[in-house]
Amino acid sequence: MSRAEPTLPEELLLLALDPQRGKPYCSDRYLRYAMAGAVLAELELQGRISASRDRVQVIKPLAPPDPLLAQIMASLPAPDKRGSAGGFGCRGWIRRTGRQVAGLYLDHLVKYGVLRREVHRFLGVFPYVRHPAGPENWSPQVRSRFAAAEAGGFPDRRSRLLAGFAAAIGLGRTIAQGGRASRAAMREAMHAEWAPNAVYRNVRQDKANRSGG
Repeated sequence: MSRAEPTLPEELLLLALDPQRGKPYCSDRYLRYAMAGAVLAELELQGRISASRDRVQVIKPLAPPDPLLAQIMASLPAPDKRGSAGGFGCRGWIRRTGRQVAGLYLDHLVKYGVLRREVHRFLGVFPYVRHPAGPENWSPQVRSRFAAAEAGGFPDRRSRLLAGFAAAIGLGRTIAQGGRASRAAMREAMHAEWAPNAVYRNVRQDKANRSGG
């Protein structure tokens, strides 16, 4: 698979997966939320959507060059020609579409050899799926770039977004190498950036629901 660099959702997925076992370092559900949020963040970085509080609007409806982003972009509500607020709720969209978005990216990376798909059976009966690194493994490059950004204090918005998503789903202790200071910077990005913060609020809601139950 040839491309200058992976998109935010691809980077996040590769950071979250153990490249040997193919199992996420965090909850599957939380990773799905973060994948959906990372798609929105990537579209905003490309100037295709804008966000205000929890509302997201399409401002440039032309399809992105990336086929997965284009597919997801086509499903978003079109810009309101009347110029009213319109748009859609970020948190709700992340919750509704997380499973679909994560499935699309897993299929995509398996297709191009970045990941492999292995089906195992628990107790020899119940199937479950793992996604270890494939022959076109991008994990070393993605992890190296994240480590460099962490060492520099996450100096650009893209790296802060990635750090914020990782913090929102509990990846800080697994992927951060700089100890408490790095994890604190990741949490700061999580609260400061609208998309990671929307993911974090969905995670917090799930935890509260479980606690209340």
